[in-house]
Amino acid sequence: MATATVTASATTDERAMADLQREHGPALLSFLQGLTYGDQQRAEDLLQETLVRAWQHPEAFEAPYESMRPWLFTVGRRLAIDARRSRLARPTEIGDGVLATTPDPADVTESAVAALDVRAAVESLSPDHQAVLVRIYFEGLSVNEAAESLGIPPGTVKSRSYYALRALARCLPGYARPRPAVRR
Repeated sequence: MATATVTASATTDERAMADLQREHGPALLSFLQGLTYGDQQRAEDLLQETLVRAWQHPEAFEAPYESMRPWLFTVGRRLAIDARRSRLARPTEIGDGVLATTPDPADVTESAVAALDVRAAVESLSPDHQAVLVRIYFEGLSVNEAAESLGIPPGTVKSRSYYALRALARCLPGYARPRPAVRR
């Protein structure tokens, strides 16, 4: 198969195609895996489509090349590019699992349950921590305004709000925001 002496009638021959696949298939598959970022299934599909194209184009066997490999690699690369463009042109699909766990924005039950959970968590805090959170988060006061209202220094307001929020995060584990990764 290394020479260009294969005739056009040999391309439809199963044996000629088997020889072509045996000689160039592993290298082409490895090349296509690189183009598909290691996706074995997609690379195998592209390999199969490349070999179908070789079977459909007997004139490629008569090209003045010493080997069919450059032609096969070019066809495989173009098929990989076309497949990628096709996938990128389509919107991203989501599974039913995501839809099942996503709350309905029109359903007020979720927000009512969350409000009850937050209320219970705030009531579990000490009165000092409750007072700070009510002033800052529910009444919308600044740290200085909350300090003046409570008759305590602004640093104490900051400290109490910090520890109150940490306690709430422990009481409400399902509502905690994911922490950013620490760089080292």
